[in-house]
Amino acid sequence: MITVRFFAMLKGLAKAESREYKIDAPITVAELKSILKKDFPALSSILDGRSILISVNQEFADKNTVIRDGDEVGLLPPFSGG
Repeated sequence: MITVRFFAMLKGLAKAESREYKIDAPITVAELKSILKKDFPALSSILDGRSILISVNQEFADKNTVIRDGDEVGLLPPFSGG
């Protein structure tokens, strides 16, 4: 089981704070994004963009990062400020 956590405005668009997924084998961040786009159509364009940050176990990840059973994935919108 992996846990996907939505932060800030993504939480509102997803209408959820988190979602758990049972995976039978490791998947990549890119594969997870495809699943999320189907489950959360409101996030589709954001997930396709480059501005969203994705973490796996609190470490920044890229599309090739492998997600394994027990991992926690965080979806963070772009930050701004000074």
